[in-house]
Amino acid sequence: MLRINTLGSLYLSLFFLGVFSFLSTSSLTAQEEDKLKLDIGGALRFNYNLSSWKESQKDRGGDFGYDLFRINASGTYQGIFFAAEYRFYSDFFGGDFLKEGVVGYNFDEKRTIEVGLAKVPFGNERYNSNNFFFNLPYYVGLEDDYDMGVVYTYSGERMEYHFAFFKNSEELRFGNTTENSNSRYAYDIVGRNKETNQLNGKIIYKPESFKQHKIGASVQYGQIYNLDTEDTGDRYALAVHYDYQTEDWIVKAQALTSGFNPKNAPGESRDVIQMGAFGAPYEVAADFEIYNLGVSRILDIDTKLFKHIEVYNDFGYMHKRKKGFEDSFMNVTGVLFSSGPIYCFIDYAAGYNHSWLGGDYVDDFSVGDPDAKWEARFNINIGYYF
Repeated sequence: MLRINTLGSLYLSLFFLGVFSFLSTSSLTAQEEDKLKLDIGGALRFNYNLSSWKESQKDRGGDFGYDLFRINASGTYQGIFFAAEYRFYSDFFGGDFLKEGVVGYNFDEKRTIEVGLAKVPFGNERYNSNNFFFNLPYYVGLEDDYDMGVVYTYSGERMEYHFAFFKNSEELRFGNTTENSNSRYAYDIVGRNKETNQLNGKIIYKPESFKQHKIGASVQYGQIYNLDTEDTGDRYALAVHYDYQTEDWIVKAQALTSGFNPKNAPGESRDVIQMGAFGAPYEVAADFEIYNLGVSRILDIDTKLFKHIEVYNDFGYMHKRKKGFEDSFMNVTGVLFSSGPIYCFIDYAAGYNHSWLGGDYVDDFSVGDPDAKWEARFNINIGYYF
């Protein structure tokens, strides 16, 4: 017997209503052109890193190799636009996958709707950090995340509104009880649980007398479907965020709280949730807060090689509410050099109970290690963007 709970049916109806509204937009104005406009771009990046916890690598003086090749495509036709980005990593980091892909319509200069694998409106835009590694919210699926759904955006002079419904994260297999693939760009729930029926709302206020400031709040609520029990749990995230930008300075600050309530099979812990990206999963604490602050100074220089230098520091702290779980920290100090299509990040990234910075990878963001120590990675990423 097909079973769809009442809340899921409501979300599903809203999803198709959004799609129908998108497809039944008003007729085009006389100024809109009928010709297809297409832009193709991309990037090729290489990476050098030297990690404090890798003894053999230190003996070699670090490693230098391939990072990614990506293709970006965007275009418009009769008022409808599309944008997509496909990335190619090594097999070890998940191989190739679609990062973003949407079809949308601009009702006017302020109102836009998008359908597809769209950016989740949560937290500071576009990133909540300045460095190559992002900040702690990214590693728990709350920074630069992309899911399957509909997003409506209103951007006025003083206020911005973002409303979205996401049916699920990237679904690649469409099996009845098939687990989500770990080959994805942004962290989502994987394993025996699946994200479904997610609502997002974000509001940003831009004071008239202080145009460089943006003050915002974000809310996210969704369901968690368990493949074993066939029961539906839920999850939420709330955040307040602040963004200050001038030609010389960038300041980003955010505080968020999040919780997961999976309906796991008997004997399986409900204190952790499994999340995955870049080819491999790890555990994340089911209940936590994250606080982060980033400051960046932009310098214009007059040389033949570089035109801009950006110096920054991003700090993040993750407090886990479960007693006995060890908190996680992250701090990245670095500099970005840019010259035309060339961008070069030089970062010193340090972490404590951080899966990507010296931990055992599996449970650093959940239980953690009370005897952990700070580890660091010196990283240089250089890319040509076309």
